[in-house]
Amino acid sequence: MTGRLGAALTAAVAGVAARRALDARVAPDDPRWTRTNHRGEPIRLLEGPAVAAGLAAGALACGGRAGVAGAIAVAGGGAFGLVDDLTEDAGSVRKGLRGHLGALARGELTTGGLKVLGIGATSLLAAAVALPRHRRAAGLAGLVDVGVAGALVAGTANLVNLLDLRPGRAVKAAALAAAPALAHPVAGPLAAAAVGAGASGLPGDLAERDMLGDAGANALGALVGTAAVVAAPRPVRVLLLAGVVALTVASERVSFTEVIARTPALRAIDEWGRRERPPAPGR
Repeated sequence: MTGRLGAALTAAVAGVAARRALDARVAPDDPRWTRTNHRGEPIRLLEGPAVAAGLAAGALACGGRAGVAGAIAVAGGGAFGLVDDLTEDAGSVRKGLRGHLGALARGELTTGGLKVLGIGATSLLAAAVALPRHRRAAGLAGLVDVGVAGALVAGTANLVNLLDLRPGRAVKAAALAAAPALAHPVAGPLAAAAVGAGASGLPGDLAERDMLGDAGANALGALVGTAAVVAAPRPVRVLLLAGVVALTVASERVSFTEVIARTPALRAIDEWGRRERPPAPGR
């Protein structure tokens, strides 16, 4: 199994290499890969698949069950996120997890709904691989263990995606969330791979040239969630899932951006490394 430094370097190098390959193949003005950021300026989505490639390489470099589980989670987050990035109807009124789940309940499959189902399935598979039998309860309770772990992977993928609204925010949040797992002997390399891959895309993200999009944010969150599953005992996994669910529900009613702006410590972290705001008119 590759150590933490090796996993981080593998993920970072693979992310940079993937981005260079994408730059060579995708025209700078390709509208499929261009979005408008919070300033109303054009921004590219190539960071997402490049970071996802780095995450997958870093996870596979870790080896063992944990590495396979991480690669499965990243593949699901990256692939289904990319489908949503490239095919989502920008004019759709069905936004957020609640909107897509509501459409599914009515028998309508949106690209966001497909992402929910796809990431949910791959997260469950990743959880089943990550949790060997000796870490599960016996019988039906063991299936519950896998279900909770899978929900934690999928929920973390969604939560990181919800934070991808300002430059660097999702990458910073993922790195902070991964930090506790770095000390774990098995989950540590997975967490390091998440940090390394995120770091490979951070300069362009902070400079407001790129954004993770669904592909990168979902993949990054999925690997962080997998590291948490590997590192945490059953009671902690339940608590972590409860926290992820609470934040996800809160996001439907509360603006994370406004909360961060009102909290000095969070605002300082959020704004670190960004380009300066233009001066207000008349000043």
